[in-house]
Amino acid sequence: MALKVLSALDAARTQYYHFKAIIIAGMGLFTDAYDLFCIPPIMILIGRTYYPKPEDDDADQAQIPAAVTSTMVAIALLGTVIGQLVFGRLGDLIGRRRVYGFALVLMVVGSIGCGFSICTTRECVLGSLGFFRFVLGVGIGGDYPLSATIMSEFANKRTRGAFIAAVFSMQGLGILTSSVVTMVVCKVFDRASGHLSPTAPTPREADIAWRVILMLGGIPAAMTFYWRMMMPETARYTALVEQNVLQAAKDMEKVMDVSLSQITEDQPLPSTPPPSYPLFSRQFLRRHGRDLFSCACAWFLVDVVFYSSNLFQSQIYNRFLRNQKRNAYDAAFEVAKLQAIVAACSTIPGYWATVYFIDRIGRVKLQMMGFFFMALVYFAIGVPYYAYWDKHTNKGFMILYGLTFFFANFGPNTTTFIVPAELFPARFRSTCHGISGAAGKVGSIIGAIGFLWASHNQKMDGYPKALGMTTSLIILGGVCIVGTVMTYLFTRETAGRSLEENEKEEDSKETGILSCFGEIGLRSHSNSTNGVDAA
Repeated sequence: MALKVLSALDAARTQYYHFKAIIIAGMGLFTDAYDLFCIPPIMILIGRTYYPKPEDDDADQAQIPAAVTSTMVAIALLGTVIGQLVFGRLGDLIGRRRVYGFALVLMVVGSIGCGFSICTTRECVLGSLGFFRFVLGVGIGGDYPLSATIMSEFANKRTRGAFIAAVFSMQGLGILTSSVVTMVVCKVFDRASGHLSPTAPTPREADIAWRVILMLGGIPAAMTFYWRMMMPETARYTALVEQNVLQAAKDMEKVMDVSLSQITEDQPLPSTPPPSYPLFSRQFLRRHGRDLFSCACAWFLVDVVFYSSNLFQSQIYNRFLRNQKRNAYDAAFEVAKLQAIVAACSTIPGYWATVYFIDRIGRVKLQMMGFFFMALVYFAIGVPYYAYWDKHTNKGFMILYGLTFFFANFGPNTTTFIVPAELFPARFRSTCHGISGAAGKVGSIIGAIGFLWASHNQKMDGYPKALGMTTSLIILGGVCIVGTVMTYLFTRETAGRSLEENEKEEDSKETGILSCFGEIGLRSHSNSTNGVDAA
């Protein structure tokens, strides 16, 4: 029999606390996107400040060595992998709420630390920036499994997908905010410096501009710290893992529009400790191995493709920006402006299309559709790349570029965040989400770094000759096709499914095969009996 408090959660109408939870949980994803997408313009400012070129050289050429740029991207993603694994496990061992605030503290400290790189020599600044970006990555990684799990455990089963997708959609607002903040800061510093000419030396004040941009990213996260600490532990964790049903009811009375008498059990329940098999035991793999494989594999594949957007970014920036001489502030401003346009026209619409449709058409269909259309876009760009797109980076190219983000977010980039929070029992939910997310971030390192290096067909900007854009993009399209097939074969639909069904499976899966054969036997016996009666 289902617990009253959990049944009330499943059947609850949409209330104020749902929207409050979306904002509080989503602020970590907001910070994640802010810090990821402010890096391209910031690297321009750092490059102009610490890697100056001779006056007779082209001032708009990329100035930071490729290895340094790759390291700055990879180190934050590596921290994210570690954060997802560590905080995901801690969320199941000691509770979601107890470690939720700590992940946010790491994000705030990392953001401020990135700006307060306390030295001015090139090696020291880059070393300090790399260290604090790693700290920031750990905090961001920790926030992924906790935010998804908390939102899934607070939500009702009818609109659970939309609520979790709304949390994830905060990334879109983070991208847009980082671009707007970067543009404002660059304009302010440019005006304060008297509108430098493109050939003028980069002023030392540019070293302050990028620091301000990074530190401002920590403010929204810091503003939600109090509300995170005030959130009660989720009723599902308290009731199912800690086995304290009364406390779960008291916690939910504080946030739900329901009286305690309605969600308190009529009689004290006997203590029934959860199954004792450990993580990655034979029993765990038999019951949940396929689901964990499907979640981790899909997340890995989509992040390989999603984070390879650097290939497109370099193409667009090269064609639209590098052919014109600009000072450091203008160059960073234009990069941020392009990111803002893509976010407003493609990324954010993709997120909110998912919020609207996820509970109507289901996770599996949406994930397959997103993978499939992403593959079509990559093939449409990759096959004729050197024959056409290399010399015609026009509006058509921009539309295709935007479609990659739209179908990623209206598809697997969002569903891979949702499904792991719905497929596993409460005592493994945060851990399995963290493992799935960590697999995804390994894929993001391959996409952001590996394919960035592989995309060059000649030596340029510090990159060696490699596969070239056509081969790289066709491979990425193939990865999307693999994602479509893997989703069809292995991913289970979770729309409209109560999270407590995962707890029932703890007991029922063990005898699932025997029950199946028993049901077949009963049907056979029934059919034979009916035959005798008919005779």
